[in-house]
Amino acid sequence: QVQLVESGGGLVQPGGSLRLSCAASGSIFRINAMGWYRQAPGKERELVAAITIGGSTNYADSVKGRFTISRDNAKKTVYLQMSSLKPEDTAVYYCNADVVPSGMGLVGWDYWGQGTQVTVSS
Repeated sequence: QVQLVESGGGLVQPGGSLRLSCAASGSIFRINAMGWYRQAPGKERELVAAITIGGSTNYADSVKGRFTISRDNAKKTVYLQMSSLKPEDTAVYYCNADVVPSGMGLVGWDYWGQGTQVTVSS
């Protein structure tokens, strides 16, 4: 059983900062990668940032230079530090992980958190 739990969302003014956290728990053999997606009303879910277990990162062009993804492999936790927030960043942010569960072979499965709301507004 694998669960992802996000925290840290909220209401901030433009130019403000937030840090999102996502902790994975359960029977986990390996987490190949973790990342953050977001979905605004009426729009498709999009990748915001991702990080591999080795530390390689990938960012959407719209957030590059403003957001920083990091991880603590021992704690099975990924973070998204968001700075210089814009109204366009308003969305539900979902944690995603490619997880190899214990006792399930070596195939990775895609897991999603429940989502946390980020609202950037004056």
